Amino acid sequence: MTNWAPSIRAGLATFVTAVDRFTLTSGRLLAWCALAMALLTTAVVILRYGFATGSIALQEAITYLHGALFMLGTAYALKTGAHVRVDIFYRDFSSRQQAWVNALGGILFLLPLCALILFISLNYVAEAWRIRESSPEPGGIPYLYLLKTLLPLMAANLALAGIADVLRSANELVFRDPA
Repeated sequence: MTNWAPSIRAGLATFVTAVDRFTLTSGRLLAWCALAMALLTTAVVILRYGFATGSIALQEAITYLHGALFMLGTAYALKTGAHVRVDIFYRDFSSRQQAWVNALGGILFLLPLCALILFISLNYVAEAWRIRESSPEPGGIPYLYLLKTLLPLMAANLALAGIADVLRSANELVFRDPA
């Protein structure tokens, strides 16, 4: 190991720690969207069946919260291992083998997917912002462009968490004793 390797390793560890802290904090904050969705859904049901009235804006707010929870929660799911993984073999792998799977999966699948989603969504979202796209429903939320903005935000947020995961796996492969 050269004399500059420890400073690079420390810098990468600081980056990974900062991304992890951001991901965990944002995930915990996003969890409140679930409570807000439940409360709004209750309000919509009470208005609908108790008072024979409805609110398009409240119904759309549930959709906005749902979108935020799931689109922005992907990074949290990756960080906490709550994402879908075919782990028939993975669970029995050593930590070094798991690091290989995580690193290669991130580099070959996750990061290219994030780049594709980001690339494809940018014009779509830019057009929505250009026209300040709003709900087509009367009484709906006039900020549909904000909902569409979740697409590139999800890609960027997930890519950031994916880079941290790849770096964490690389650290395991490069700096840990082989088992």
